[in-house]
Amino acid sequence: MRLSDDRINHLAHLVFDGVWNDDLVDFSDEEKALHEIKLVMARCLKVEDEADTVARDKIRSLSRDVPEGSREWDILYKKYLDEELKKKGMSP
Repeated sequence: MRLSDDRINHLAHLVFDGVWNDDLVDFSDEEKALHEIKLVMARCLKVEDEADTVARDKIRSLSRDVPEGSREWDILYKKYLDEELKKKGMSP
């Protein structure tokens, strides 16, 4: 999923504020904590994008045509996406 830097920044602040307000963590360096949250989010989104590309390529490479949006396509996409995410250590 592609998100703009502004959207990632906004979401990172929501995460930061949420864990802070719920007393789940005390940050010794708030700026560094925000930066790390943004990096982790960006990495996760990148891995998801890569897994999405692989899943779509696998479906396209099948010997038969599977139209996107069909029930079969949805099932195959979820299966291939889950496999790729698992390979990359991001179990769904």
